Amino acid sequence: MGIHKLHLDEFDEVDYELIAIHTSLEDFRLAFFINQQLPIILSRSSDEIGVKTKEGEAMFTKFGYDDVAKDIQWSLVQNKNEIITHKKSNKQDLFLDENVEITTKVYLLPELKKVDYFLKIENNCSTFEIEDILQKLNKIEWITTVYEVFPDKIKSKNNLIF
Repeated sequence: MGIHKLHLDEFDEVDYELIAIHTSLEDFRLAFFINQQLPIILSRSSDEIGVKTKEGEAMFTKFGYDDVAKDIQWSLVQNKNEIITHKKSNKQDLFLDENVEITTKVYLLPELKKVDYFLKIENNCSTFEIEDILQKLNKIEWITTVYEVFPDKIKSKNNLIF
């Protein structure tokens, strides 16, 4: 019986494209405007993306669309979220037994803290040119900046596995 070896490099291959979006829009409004510009229909996914940090677990909203005909998966994911933790105050003052709320910002990809949302396109085998998508997204007036991000240069790219 022969031995079958698997190399870990085979699983580290990136088969998606990632677009960074800077905007002040809420996620559902951004998904609406993207649906108008691109031939997709993003809808809110019931499963959110959970990322564990030292403060706790953060949940990031996700909008998705599966183009069955072209076998392409589109995902719009927020990059910024907040974790609220409650702690007892240690100070000896008038509010001795007061619980304190501490809000901490958490990022899906901490290397790109200024990015508000990511548009992840999986299995795009030259069906769409990334430049065409960027131009169409730039037509949305509430989007400040749109650009391609190369996942090979991101340390926390495992957060994009969903």
